[in-house]
Amino acid sequence: MTTATAPISSKAGRSHLQETLFSWLAPAQEDKQDLSHVWVVAAEIVVQPKIAKVADYRGSFKAAEGLRIDALEVYCKGCRRPYDEVTGRDCTAKIDNRHLIGGDRSTRAKRKIPVPPTNARLVPGGRIQRRGIDAYVGGVSRPPR
Repeated sequence: MTTATAPISSKAGRSHLQETLFSWLAPAQEDKQDLSHVWVVAAEIVVQPKIAKVADYRGSFKAAEGLRIDALEVYCKGCRRPYDEVTGRDCTAKIDNRHLIGGDRSTRAKRKIPVPPTNARLVPGGRIQRRGIDAYVGGVSRPPR
């Protein structure tokens, strides 16, 4: 019985296998997070009735080349802050998004249940069907026309 021996290259050898097996032990290179703002412009454009119909249906439309657009406001898409207030600073929405949800939910005040007026009387309503074909036909699953 004979065995053939061939020189083992560094890519096919054990050292290569060890590199792939223990690559997770190497210190990870941390990618620097992009904290820059994404600027958007709220605009006002005068359009023809046909384009207005398309824009209302699709939510977008194509503007003609050379069309002048009046900018109403320039703000960051992430943190929703005006350009002149936050230019030159990092976007707070990419750092911590709590300001957009009303603060830290564990510390903010709970919603108050409205108190009915003293002369109000509660009248029980009928049962609302939320499942099945009756819900679909009754307008619960879709808005009534």
